[in-house]
Amino acid sequence: MLNIAEFQFRNGDDGYRWDGQAWFGGDVNRLFIKSEGEGTFRDAIETAEVQALYSRAIGPYFNLQAGARQDLGPSPKRTYATVGFEGLAPEFFEVEGAAFLSNEGDLLGRLEGYYNQRITQRLILQPRVELNFSAQDVPENKIGSGLSNAELGLRLGYEIRREFAPYIGLSWNRTFGDTAEFVRADGGRVTSFSVVAGIRAWF
Repeated sequence: MLNIAEFQFRNGDDGYRWDGQAWFGGDVNRLFIKSEGEGTFRDAIETAEVQALYSRAIGPYFNLQAGARQDLGPSPKRTYATVGFEGLAPEFFEVEGAAFLSNEGDLLGRLEGYYNQRITQRLILQPRVELNFSAQDVPENKIGSGLSNAELGLRLGYEIRREFAPYIGLSWNRTFGDTAEFVRADGGRVTSFSVVAGIRAWF
């Protein structure tokens, strides 16, 4: 499933982003492969990661997951032990959370959530939020302690088929604390706003 595969138009600093996963197995035990990342055109990939997770259902709507994450971007690459969950919260909110402990002893966290609001049988509005945290400063990767960054998005998709929906939307990204200081020191923007266009697909 590709939940996000999009172009991001950022006033001359255009880029791209993806977020997808595949799984194998039954209703209780599964192997998940997850990948996400982003970058700018005419430049290197900014961030990229792959996760391999064993997933165990703990009820009709939630799974516990454990495994490994490997960073692939240009920053110093880390390998992480990963523990997390994903599932369907009340009111049909899709939620995910994970803690990552790197081979250098860095502890990171991530929370994500989105909701598919069906406006018509084919038109779907998806608000989305992602929060990233760090237990300590990681200067090599330009990550500060506490809440490092947040992304808020709103995407409107049209299901040509149930398995394929092009969409357009808006994305707002903000870094905080020491992470913002690292970004400023590199001449980057603490806050960015993007118009996005992409597809959601599953098979």
